[in-house]
Amino acid sequence: MEKAFLQTPLGTASITGDESGISQLTLGDEKPQSEVIPAALIPVCRQLEAYFLGDLTQFDVAVRPEGTAFQKKVWKALMEIPFGSTVSYGDLAAELGNPGAVRAVASANAQNPIWILIPCHRVVGSDGALRGYAGGLHRKKWLLDHENGSCQYSLFQGEQTARSDL
Repeated sequence: MEKAFLQTPLGTASITGDESGISQLTLGDEKPQSEVIPAALIPVCRQLEAYFLGDLTQFDVAVRPEGTAFQKKVWKALMEIPFGSTVSYGDLAAELGNPGAVRAVASANAQNPIWILIPCHRVVGSDGALRGYAGGLHRKKWLLDHENGSCQYSLFQGEQTARSDL
């Protein structure tokens, strides 16, 4: 497995994967540990940059999350939520055939190892309120606003996200 770090409007994306797919993507406040992007991770970095610039609404990279069969079922369902849309945890549980599994769905959502590519940020409470996000509710709100065209790009803090060396 190879690792890359990419500066985004929401902090540093830490991406782990190889030619067979991405196994982890998280966002944090730490500085990038390296500016070298392994060849296998260049496509996902390019797509993330295009997403943050508002030029991409659907990712075309393989994901290989590790988890239980139930978690993988939830994560697969998350990938079916259209860009700019949200669903509730209850709706997602019902869609998976078990309306009583709201807490299990929420737990699987919280364990998603590949943020953004598997869009767990698109799941909200039944009242539409933002509920939980491992990266913090401020990031979840930003991602939802970004996808709905109401994002304030001042979060870029004067930094470019597009890298010409990719």
